[in-house]
Amino acid sequence: MLFRSPLFIKKLSHRLTEPLPGRAAHEIMMVTPRVPFPKINFDKKGIPASVLILLFPKNNEWHFYLTKRTDTVDHHKGQISFPGGVVEADESLEEAALRETFEEIGVVQDNIQLIGALSSFYIPVSGFEMFPFIGVSKTEPNTAIHDKEVERIFTVSIQDFIMDETQKTKNDTLRGFPVTIPYFHLDEETVWGATSMILSEFKLILKDIL
Repeated sequence: MLFRSPLFIKKLSHRLTEPLPGRAAHEIMMVTPRVPFPKINFDKKGIPASVLILLFPKNNEWHFYLTKRTDTVDHHKGQISFPGGVVEADESLEEAALRETFEEIGVVQDNIQLIGALSSFYIPVSGFEMFPFIGVSKTEPNTAIHDKEVERIFTVSIQDFIMDETQKTKNDTLRGFPVTIPYFHLDEETVWGATSMILSEFKLILKDIL
């Protein structure tokens, strides 16, 4: 299978140079109905924040990391996210993604090759404009938890991720209103919100090449 082959990274890198699914992929994972929640303005600019999908080989398959945030962080307490954070004044979007990955999960920049980016989008709840990047490590990296921000680190294989069964919806209440929440079920965790929107685009791209 391609997701077990080195050719996978080559095909993914090439696919990232072509037009991306963008908004169509993001809308799949939006909570509905939108009222009374803020409508997402996909063209609005916000505080730049970068995240990284870090791919690495493990057990002859490609995997990526997700983290569960602690309840002490300022935004998205207890939620599942990629390593990432706010871009500082003296760095590029790419540099921020690499720095935050080291700070949150301990993977050094020298071990990561960036191969492309997914579509950016604005998050009205936090005011961030999210810039997702994709990087590759040739070997499984050593990780270390940043205990102020990260409760745990877990890995997801591409083979498991692309299965249709990982993508679900549930009926719930937010701020006292009934809503339908699309989410990914990964490693017994519910992944929704901005992270699920990034994953949605990533999954559509993977299905193009696998």
